[in-house]
Amino acid sequence: MRWVAFMPLRGNSKSIPHKNLRPLAGRPLYAWSLQQAVESGCFDALYVATDSTAIRTSVAQQFADQITVLDRSPETCTDEASTEAAMLEFQQHIGFDVICLIQATSPLTRAEDFRAAREAFLEHRFDSLLTTVHSKRFFWDADGQPINYDPAHRPRRQDFTGWQMENGAFYFTRAKVLKTHRSRLGGRIGLYEMSAENALEVDEPVDWRLAEQLLLQHQRAAPAETIAVLLVDVDGTLTDAGMYYGAEGERLKKFNTRDGYGLLRLAASGVKVGVITAEDSPAVAARMRKLGITHYYPGIKDKLPLVKKLIRDWRLTPARLAYIGDDLNDLDSIAHAGLSACPADAVDEVRQQAAYVCERPGGGGAVREFCELILHHNRKLKK
Repeated sequence: MRWVAFMPLRGNSKSIPHKNLRPLAGRPLYAWSLQQAVESGCFDALYVATDSTAIRTSVAQQFADQITVLDRSPETCTDEASTEAAMLEFQQHIGFDVICLIQATSPLTRAEDFRAAREAFLEHRFDSLLTTVHSKRFFWDADGQPINYDPAHRPRRQDFTGWQMENGAFYFTRAKVLKTHRSRLGGRIGLYEMSAENALEVDEPVDWRLAEQLLLQHQRAAPAETIAVLLVDVDGTLTDAGMYYGAEGERLKKFNTRDGYGLLRLAASGVKVGVITAEDSPAVAARMRKLGITHYYPGIKDKLPLVKKLIRDWRLTPARLAYIGDDLNDLDSIAHAGLSACPADAVDEVRQQAAYVCERPGGGGAVREFCELILHHNRKLKK
């Protein structure tokens, strides 16, 4: 069977303008669920269909050759057009046995959701499947009539079995069902229940704020994979952010030998170590040579594009990347990393977003502290 994932993306939205491209916790909205689909390993191919040049460019930057981007006709991009119209158009050009429609508005979807739902789909021989969350809410229609309970005999919450609410995260559909019913659902329909937080769909500004808070909480949790790469900022992280000048104006920087030894220990364990800095300092270059760090990238003002390129070049997922930095130009990279940290004296915005705030300051052992944390994390997962 050939399984494909499909995400239709329009260039604009009325409720939240250009929401698909708007950064959410450091990444475009669409990238969250799409990344989990990639990491799930469930699909033979993954596609985005769009009418937007900006989205096409963004997908290429975020996913390189992992995602194929197709043109979406104007007829399927109107406010009146159904999602099924985009799916049927896709079916005319791409062959598959099962299609997974992924909704960009459900950024809390996890790779394990795709895996578990696929297993249930195959085990029970469903023709289509939708995702749900369990709800114990009481519903009423617009005319003031109860839908799912009798107000005269109001059940206790613990006695109320509740309902399964369709949350729109993703759908599985066999090719024959889509072609015959012209719908994502038909034939023998299955349900896959997701966690309660997945009731949230990002359709309104208030949803955006809640989703961002939840995603940042997830990022602060330790990743379930071993760390393969550590990327380190310099000024304020490997140094104390001080700049020292001699009589002739030559700039010097102060490094901590314990930080250096921590990086050497990490490299000896098999973790790749890289250093990224906005400055291009001979003093830093000399320190990198002393430590034998060959993955040294000076003069990088915008760090996130390089971080993404390194992830692609080294064939990693973001979950296997660790990053430590202290200032605003590190925020995007911290949000993108599976495990992030900052020195104790980092700026407030970074302290709020980093998964781990070191007890020690920049240039005073913070990097060594984070290296030891990574070593412990990797040892624990390898047991």
